[in-house]
Parts: sequence; C-alpha cells; structure tokens
Amino acid sequence: MAMSTRLPATALMQGDYMVGQKYGLEVAAPVDNAGNFTEEVGLESLVGANVLKDANSRVTELLEEKDLLLLRFPYSHKYPYDWRSKKPVITRATPQWFASIDGLRPKVMKAVNQVRFIPESYANRMRPMIEGRSDWCISRQRSWGVPIPAFYRKDDGEPLLNADVISHVRGIFEEKGSNAWYELSVADLLPAEYQDSAELYEKGTDTMDVWFDSGSSWAYVEEELGSPVDLYLEGQDQHRGWFQSSLITSVAVNDRAPYKSVMTHGFCVDENGRKMSKSVGNVIDPRDIIEGGKNQKAEPARGADVLRFWVASVDFSNEVSISQNILKNAEENVRRLRNRARFILGNIHDFDVASNSVEYDKLPAIDRCLVHRAESVFQQVKEAYDSYSFSTATKILDRFTSIDLSSLYLDLTKDRLYSAGKDSHTRRSCQTVLYWILVNMTKVIAPVLCHLAEDIWQSLPKQEETSVFLAGWCTPFPGKPEEAEPLVHHMDCVLQLRDPVNLALERAREGKMIGSALEASVKIAVKSGSDLQEALAKVAESEHSADSLSLLLSVSQAEYEAADELPAVSDEPSSEDQDLGVVVTVSGAAGTKCERCYVFSDAVGACKAHPSLCPRCADVVQELGVASPLEAAAGA
Repeated sequence: MAMSTRLPATALMQGDYMVGQKYGLEVAAPVDNAGNFTEEVGLESLVGANVLKDANSRVTELLEEKDLLLLRFPYSHKYPYDWRSKKPVITRATPQWFASIDGLRPKVMKAVNQVRFIPESYANRMRPMIEGRSDWCISRQRSWGVPIPAFYRKDDGEPLLNADVISHVRGIFEEKGSNAWYELSVADLLPAEYQDSAELYEKGTDTMDVWFDSGSSWAYVEEELGSPVDLYLEGQDQHRGWFQSSLITSVAVNDRAPYKSVMTHGFCVDENGRKMSKSVGNVIDPRDIIEGGKNQKAEPARGADVLRFWVASVDFSNEVSISQNILKNAEENVRRLRNRARFILGNIHDFDVASNSVEYDKLPAIDRCLVHRAESVFQQVKEAYDSYSFSTATKILDRFTSIDLSSLYLDLTKDRLYSAGKDSHTRRSCQTVLYWILVNMTKVIAPVLCHLAEDIWQSLPKQEETSVFLAGWCTPFPGKPEEAEPLVHHMDCVLQLRDPVNLALERAREGKMIGSALEASVKIAVKSGSDLQEALAKVAESEHSADSLSLLLSVSQAEYEAADELPAVSDEPSSEDQDLGVVVTVSGAAGTKCERCYVFSDAVGACKAHPSLCPRCADVVQELGVASPLEAAAGA
C-alpha cells in the first residue's frame, strides 16, 4: 500500500464534537450571532473579525508574522451555501433543544418494519437512516415558525420549560394563536405560580423545527381519517423529513406508526434530465398545460385530463420527465381513447339494455372471447390501482383498447354493425358486448380521466346512476361463467391466424393482386392434429355467422384443410408460421362484389329485385323498405 505524509485540516464538525465529548474536551464557540469572533477566540487582534469576510486575511497575517505559514495558494473545494440566498454559511455550536432518539430507536425500528413502502425498495433507504441517526435537534433560530415556549433566567440563562408551562401556554395559543408568544409579555405568558418572578425571565426566541411541526400533523387528522391513516405521499427527500418525523413523533406518543403505507415519488425533470428550476427557466406550470401558455401555438391548452393521464402514465418512483413533446404524446393517447368511445357510442345509439340485450350463452364465440379478455383486463387494472401502479394500469388499458378492442374486435364487427339487420341477433349481440365494455371501461378510466369518463357516461343509453362517480366499480357480464369455456379458448387460438393472414394479404397488395382485404380469398393449410386444427374444427361448428372464418379474418372467403405435411410456400402471395403450423395462401376472391357490404360472393344477384346485392343485404334492404343500396347502408 502506498504511504504518504499528510497535513490534517482543522474543520471541526459534529463528529469532532462527539469525540470531544467522549474525552472531556471543552466546547468552544468563539463566534457571535453576526458571524464575528468574540473574546473567547483568545487573540485580541481577531476579536470582531467576521468569519466570512476579513477573518481569513487576519489569521494568515498572524501565521506569517510568526513564520508558521508553510504554503499559501488558492484551492477550489466544496463549501456550504444557503439554498435560498446562494451565499456561504458557517456552522456554529449553539445551545439547542433536542429530542432523544436512543430510547425510542427500538420501537421506531419495529414500527417501520410494519409499514408498507411503495416502491418496496425505499424501505431499505429509511431503515438505515433511523438506525444511524443521532438525537433530533428540534429547535431553530428563525424569525417565523411555531415558538418553543421556553423561558430563560436573565442572570444565568437557566431554561424554564415544564409540563405546567407548556399546558398554560398551549391554552393561550388555543385562544389567541401562536402569535401571542410575540405579542404578550412574559408575565402574561407564565403560569400563576411564576407571576411573582416574571421579571427574572425572558422569552426564548427559538422556533420549532418545521419537521417536528408537520410531523405531528397526524394528531389533528387521525380523528377524522381514522388511525393510523392509509397512506402518506411525498417526494424522495421526505424519508429524512416528513416521513421520518411523523414516524418518530407517533411512536413516542402512540407506540406505532401514523401510517399504514408510505408512497414515494421522484421529481420532475425536463426532457434533457435537468431538475426543474425557476432560475433555469425550464419549469412547466400545470395551469399552462390545462389552459395553455402565453404562446398558444407552442404551449396549447390540453385540458386537465391530459395532465392527469401524463401523471398516471409515468413511473413515479424515479425522476419524471415532462416536456411539450411528452405532453403531446399523452394528449394523443387520450384522443385515441376518446375516439374509440365515440365509435362505440355511435353504434349503440339504438340499443335498449332491457329489450335488446343478448344472454351470454347465446353470444357468438368471438363475443364471448372479448368479454373474457375485457373482464381480465378490468381486474388487472383494479389490481394495478390497488398497488398504486398507475403506469401499469394505463399501459394495460391502452394495450387492450388499441389491440383487442380497436384492431381486433371493432374491425371484425363493422360488418355486423353496418350491414346486418337492425334487430338481427348478430348485431344485437355485438351491441350487448360493446355496451357492457364501454360502461365498465368508463368506470375504469374515471379515476384518471375524470372529465372524459363523465362525458361518456352522460352520452350512454339511460343509466340508473346520474354520474359515473356514483356507479361503483365494474360489474361482471351477466351469466358469464367464472372460467372460460373450451369454445372461448378455441376462438383465442383461431384468432392467432390473423397475423400470418395479414402478412400474406400485405404481400398480395404489394403484388397488385388486391386492394381491400375483402377482394381476397384465403386458403389455410394447417398441420393435422395441432391445437389450431382442433380449434378451427370446433369454431366451424358454431351456428353464428359472426364466428365464420372469413369474418374472423376480414376477407370475403376463407377455407382451411388439414395436412400431415405443410405444403411448400407457393409463388402466389403467401406466408408461413412454423409456430402455429400453417401456410397461408391468398388469391383473388371469387364472385361479384356486393354494393352494400363490399363482400364478394357468387350469390350476388340471387334476389332479382336487388341484382347488385348479396342475399343478406337484399333481405335487409327489403326490411328497411328502401331501394338504393347506399340509402340502405345509411339507414342501417
């Protein structure tokens, strides 16, 4: 190990004080309240010198005079500065009031071990702080704050602070407020038994540490909220502040923590990771997010819901970035959710819950499948909310509405909603599912997107409750079994075909074979004995047209055949999925395009009265009593 000669620097701090106490060294504090050396410094030439101004030069001059200064040169190093005034400060040893921690420490450690920390990792941050902390200095020398009701003898400075004094002053504060300490005389503040000697005392000027003050707040709110309260919420710095001061004061009085859980959040930083500061000029005012800033083009009004969504979508356990670009993305997420809700509302406008609802066991398999997926999602969101994982909740909900709802179900059901008969079973069953999903989805988003949720609720078909916030949490789909039946699992399996089919369709578009997917016919070769082959066979047994393979794949025609060995990929537009065990081949759809539903079929024109329509659309048009396919589409 390398050895060296060192010169220790004299910079006495708390550790040095503790060592001095251990060995009986005298405590010296030769600096007054103005930062000037007192006579206690021992050198007349230094008395009156200001520590931060001329004292340094005087000391170095004395050292040079006595030839005791070996070397002098500028050296940059860390030095304490006041965070508000940005000016250097010094540390002085002065008489203070302390709360003893050693006697409480075992009880405090026991209490903290019974608290739930969110995130859990912060428990390991607070425990060492308590284990290693010294006695708590609860007095401060500030011109504001709650006064410590101590009196001092004028002759020797002996303090007077006991239960009788505290009780008497507390009564005065209850009647006149804490300013009475500054407004009343010593005689007015002292209890009766000290009145005769009031002239011997003066009021103390120390104020209570604000953390002792705020850390005692549980005593005033627990009566109303219950004891202990469910949650304390604050920033990372409060493990040393409010969280800890509340814990210590509560354990001292009640032998328990004042809270069941503690949740810690990070601080806002800009998109470059810099801490937000007014002096830097990178602070984004929440009001500007809601109402817009001075430059409405650069800082447009985004509304309270966008701000709330951004808060919910970030991982609050770390530093949280915010910028106009990030807010723009949050606004886009809210807009997409609103558009999906609007689409559903537009398609259930004529739905009456009492007369049009379809029972669960009469729903097509695709509808049951979505009900199970939605119910699982709603439960996952609830669990995320309960664990304060708000970002997880927003991600789960966004994934469901983007993929399962929008890209899958709403895409598959447009034919049923737009082209089927108004009161047909296939349309009403779809409306039943959409209505149930939207009602529950509105309840799910309400804690975050409160305004959007209420807007949706007021636009829904008649509800028993006048507000979503009176409606409670999600309700299960009536008649749905707790466990999904085999047909639902089979449908989940069949829906996996959409990825390889869409890939083959895209290749057909690139080759100019088709434009719309409805111009395509799909042939699927599936490996014999596979789970997919069994699922296709079971779904094919469904009596519901909504479960037809062509509708599930959004094409005009679709068929499958089982094969012991999958065929080689042909020259026609195709795709292969080895995990599923399928080869998909696309060709042009056979037949003629129906002018109303756009599906190609050999049966178009079977109805002489409507030669450009398929049989289904012809029946709907006749039921509506209109002649034009376009009018019929609009009427449906």
